[in-house]
Amino acid sequence: MSGTGTGNNNEKRAGSWGPRQPPNLDPNHEWAALRRRYEWNDSNDEGVGPKDEQLEAELFGEDNHVHTGINFDKYDSIKVSVKGKDIKPISTFDEAKLHPAMKENVRLARYNVPTPVQKYSIPIITDGNDLMACAQTGSGKTAAFLIPILSKLFGKAKKLAAPRPPPGTRRYKAEPLVLILAPTRELATQIFDECRRFTYRSMMRPCVVYGGADTAPQKNELAKGCDVLTATPGRLVDFLERGLISLRRVKYLVLDEADRMLDMGFESKIREIVQKSDILDDGTRQTLMFSATFPKSIRNLARDFLANNYIFLTVGRVGGTTSDITQKIMYVEDRKKRDQLVALLLKQPPSRTLVFVETKRGADSLDDFLYSQNFPTTSIQGDRTQQEREDALLSFKNGRCPILIATSVAARGLDIKNVMHVINYDLCEDIDEYVHRIGRTARVGNQGLATTFYNDNNSGIARDLVKILIECKQEVPDFLQEYAGSVDL
Repeated sequence: MSGTGTGNNNEKRAGSWGPRQPPNLDPNHEWAALRRRYEWNDSNDEGVGPKDEQLEAELFGEDNHVHTGINFDKYDSIKVSVKGKDIKPISTFDEAKLHPAMKENVRLARYNVPTPVQKYSIPIITDGNDLMACAQTGSGKTAAFLIPILSKLFGKAKKLAAPRPPPGTRRYKAEPLVLILAPTRELATQIFDECRRFTYRSMMRPCVVYGGADTAPQKNELAKGCDVLTATPGRLVDFLERGLISLRRVKYLVLDEADRMLDMGFESKIREIVQKSDILDDGTRQTLMFSATFPKSIRNLARDFLANNYIFLTVGRVGGTTSDITQKIMYVEDRKKRDQLVALLLKQPPSRTLVFVETKRGADSLDDFLYSQNFPTTSIQGDRTQQEREDALLSFKNGRCPILIATSVAARGLDIKNVMHVINYDLCEDIDEYVHRIGRTARVGNQGLATTFYNDNNSGIARDLVKILIECKQEVPDFLQEYAGSVDL
């Protein structure tokens, strides 16, 4: 087994003008006709396109994103802190100053009640403020910045949207209004999918560019026009240097998972983009940073990139401090991990399970072993091509391979429906990474299980791990009780 997944994902990503389409679309095809109506219907002052049931089903279908769970009401008890300005949070989406088309998209997405980060971020962004938000995984922060940004642009779409180049244009330079930077290909494509949902029926056209994949399809999409661009830093710098993209019209800059981008060594690239490119710098651009932590490196970015009067929003650790995730810690020696994992998988009912390992070689090896034991597995790690990674994720999402072996590349941002069990086969050394890993389950008020294999090699994280267990009112096993007395809550 190659460990690259068995899904056949030959579909191409396209903008919100239509579903993912095959190349060389027949100009008489219904989607091409819809696009023409969309772009050149000058009688529509609001720039809102017609409804389309097929596209709507693709974007907002039941299996396409995570919906709120039975414990969603617990979000009301999460501690929220706002510094820099008095902000009145919204309690419902109807209270927000949203464009009618955005209100309809929110309804289609089944977002009934805003999460804490959404309750505060939406009015903060709508009122034109820069924002530094610390909010943990699973808290709904992608929608927290997309909804207010795109809603504000909807009302100005006909004025601001870049003219679409005629078919066959060879020297077109994309000039997005929104730039969203993300650390990984997986997170970038997931944000792009959310952009497609929330730009539905608007004149805003989203695109995504990321490294590790052929540049030609991404260049072709940019050449059709781009108003909302999601990008990984390296590929964006490459396209800027090649003159394929200009940032001179960017009105909204979003740095998502900023702490992870710094961990991955992207600080120089980010500074090159924000401080040395042609990015709009006339004082009207809003800059938004979202991060799980607020170390000195993030504070430096906030100081250098945000306005002096930016608002600092902190939301308690949703994924790591909620009882929605049942956390179990098992003492397992390294040589017995495979046997213990097989026993766990055989004991549980069929369910979507994410197994984390530390190394790329470990992911391949464990994938091959489980496959040889007739488990329906696939794997994802940093050396995979983008096509292989997308195939693996597709196989995991559609249930063809409901067991995914992954390195930390899958620890952040992946929002996959019905991940019932996360297994830390190899325990990471950093507690924030642990919180992100287990946060792949129990999304937005749903329930989940996280099982962690622990042994003496993991003693460096033991005290922080016990603190998390106590905070979440989880059982502390006997072999970790020695650390309980020294935990400061």
